[in-house]
Amino acid sequence: MSNLLLLANDDDPQIRMITLNRPVKRNALNITLIDQISSAVDAASNDPNRRAIIFQGNGPAFCAGLDLSEASVPDKAHRSAEALERMYRTIALSPLITIAAAHGAAMGGGAGLLAACDFVIAGDDLKLSYPEVKRGLIAALVTCLLRRQFTDRTVRELILLGQTIGAARALEMGLVTKVVPASTLMQSAMQFAQEACGGAPGAIARSKRLLDQLAARPIVDDLKMALDYHLSARQSAEAQEGIAAFLEKRAPKWGPRADGI
Repeated sequence: MSNLLLLANDDDPQIRMITLNRPVKRNALNITLIDQISSAVDAASNDPNRRAIIFQGNGPAFCAGLDLSEASVPDKAHRSAEALERMYRTIALSPLITIAAAHGAAMGGGAGLLAACDFVIAGDDLKLSYPEVKRGLIAALVTCLLRRQFTDRTVRELILLGQTIGAARALEMGLVTKVVPASTLMQSAMQFAQEACGGAPGAIARSKRLLDQLAARPIVDDLKMALDYHLSARQSAEAQEGIAAFLEKRAPKWGPRADGI
C-alpha cells in the first residue's frame, strides 16, 4: 500500500482506521487513492474479525474532493469515474459499520465519501459542500446516496446551489451524526465505533442489507445509472470551462444551455 493511504488498528483490533494521506493536495481523490480506498474497504469487509471502519484525513482537510487536475485529462475521465463509483458502492455495501471522522473540509467527492458512510462524526471546524454544478459537473453518484437519506428539497438545496455548509448547519440538516470539538475528533470517533461494535455482527450486516433492499432501487442500480450522467458531464464543454476556471482561480464563463438538455 503506497503512502497515499495509511492503515492502522492499534487501539482496537475490531476497528480498521483508514487515513487519506495526500495532505499537500488536501487529500484530493486521484485514481490511485480512490482504488486504494476501495481495496482497503474490501479487505476489511472480508475480515471476519473486523467490526467497523473509521475514515480520517491527514493534514488540514478531510478531503477536498476529486482531483480536478487529473479529472481534466480526457483519457482518464472514464477510469476515474468508474473508480469513484466502485469506491462509493464498496463503502455503502460494506457489512461493517462505517464512520467518517471529518475535519477541516469535505468537498465534492470528499463529501460524497461522508454520505456513503453509516455515520459521520464531524469536527466543529468542518466545512462541507457539493460544488459540482459550479465546475460544470454533476454530483450524480453522490445524489444516489443523498436521495436515500434526505428529502427532495434538501437534496436540491445541496446539489443545485452548491453552497458551503458549516458543521452546525450540517448537523441540523442531518448530513452529520454528531459535532464535537476538532481537538477531540478521533477520540470521539473511536468511542462511537466501540459503542457500535456492541451489536451482533451478523445482525448489523443483515440490517444494512435490509435497508438497501427497502429503498426504491438497490444502490448498485442507482449508481450504474448515475455513472452515465457523471461521465456525460465530465466530457462536456461546461466541465472543461468549469475545471479550467477552478484551476486558474477565476469565475467560469458559462455559455447558453445546449439544445437537448
